Amino acid sequence: MALWTSRTFRGLASLNLRPCVLKTSSSISTRALSSLKVNQQRLWDSLHHTAQWGDSKDGGVKRLTLTPEDKAVREWFVDHVQEYGAKPTVDQMGSIFAVRPGENNDIPPIGIGSHLDTQPAGGRYDGILGVHAGIEVLRVLQENNHRTYAPLAVINWTNEEGARFNTDADGKVFRDELQSIGFLGQAEASHKTNPLSAHFEYHIEQGPILEEDNRSIGIVTGVQGMGWLIATVTGRSQHCGTTPMDRRSDALLTASRMISRVNEIALEFGGMTTVGVINSEPQSPGTIPGKVTFSIDFCHLDNARMDRMVAQTREECGKIAEKHSTSVDIKQIWRSPGVVFDDDCVDCVRSAAINRFGKDGCIELPAGAGHDSVNTSYICPTAMVFIPSKDGISHHPLEYSSPEDCANGAQVLLDAVLRYDTKLRQKHEV
Repeated sequence: MALWTSRTFRGLASLNLRPCVLKTSSSISTRALSSLKVNQQRLWDSLHHTAQWGDSKDGGVKRLTLTPEDKAVREWFVDHVQEYGAKPTVDQMGSIFAVRPGENNDIPPIGIGSHLDTQPAGGRYDGILGVHAGIEVLRVLQENNHRTYAPLAVINWTNEEGARFNTDADGKVFRDELQSIGFLGQAEASHKTNPLSAHFEYHIEQGPILEEDNRSIGIVTGVQGMGWLIATVTGRSQHCGTTPMDRRSDALLTASRMISRVNEIALEFGGMTTVGVINSEPQSPGTIPGKVTFSIDFCHLDNARMDRMVAQTREECGKIAEKHSTSVDIKQIWRSPGVVFDDDCVDCVRSAAINRFGKDGCIELPAGAGHDSVNTSYICPTAMVFIPSKDGISHHPLEYSSPEDCANGAQVLLDAVLRYDTKLRQKHEV
């Protein structure tokens, strides 16, 4: 069954986006919303202050999880959230939950979460902005003496980027590294130990849609499905000067044909595929490659079509291998099904965005990349806020969003959380 039956697409480039339509109204007062405003300069300064830990000297940040740089920014996070009335708790995976009490502390907190780790050649905004915006929400509430009905939890999720520990290449063990930086917590890493009433995540779009469409805010309706395959092509290593062309079992040649076909399959299914890693053996100019391993990243909004796309890839690669006198083994090492976010949470973001920027200032769209909110959506109501990314660039030092856009998204985040807080009050005080 399709996740977005009315919004099919041919890759994100031709996404049929949905205009913002206000579905419900919140009873939170306009006066309360107008008096609680984020501080643009403070948010901007805070964001770039923490870039010192992992500064790559080219405008970006290299702050892999559980490194000394990650330790430093985590310690900064713990110190600062306490200044704004929140008590931090660290779980056994190193995720930090900074909880500010509300009027009713018998219900789980509303979460505001993202991550402070980066890619090896990352920027200053991906994930990081979301955590800083959460801290800014705490600051605004504290300086205005505003007590929410539900408690609030600003969360730094551990290793969202997955740039470390996806292999054992550096010989490090996750638990040992957590312990070495002092963030191996005692709390069980479970939604039962740290339950949430809802989860809101604020993030840069990481794509070109909002900027090209001149929209201030993206109201994220869900996240497309995605996964990874590892293909291993086996041929026969032979002397390249003595083996006739028609008697070869060239694994690299076979792999190149497969890679081209994988790209075509993505276009045929209206999805996306990327071969990001390829290794051949024995890596000798005078020897025909006998073994090639390559990765395939695949994405689709429709889970069923995504699975058919993978099945087609297996079938077509098998045919290509047979044609070139080789064999292929394809393993699926990861699969994240597409998700649709909670209607009430999305409506809170929608209402907040329209209230601040009007219907023409925002648009609804699915996320093309994976986020922490995919996992939270399995266990609690979830939604996301996007802001424009300059030129759609992310996972790169040139990643950039303007100070105004950063503040706009943080304001919508604050307003959306307050609207959901009102829903919880209405629910529990009946």
